[in-house]
Amino acid sequence: MSVVADRTLDCVGLFCPIPILKTREALKAMDVGQTLEMLSDDPASEADMKSWTTRTGHDLVAIEKHGAVFRFLVRKS
Repeated sequence: MSVVADRTLDCVGLFCPIPILKTREALKAMDVGQTLEMLSDDPASEADMKSWTTRTGHDLVAIEKHGAVFRFLVRKS
């Protein structure tokens, strides 16, 4: 399944908690149902995104890893 993101956020090179903070800010400006693609090479970002989306109720649609870079798809809810 290929999800097309409404917006992409490049957090490569940034470390916890910056990718989550930037994700939160980006989603604030988006409409419910829109999808944000967030790219991060922070090894902690997978666990961070899982716990953050659980806490906030946003939908973590997909997690992919390409080399050192994670690709998260988050649907605003």
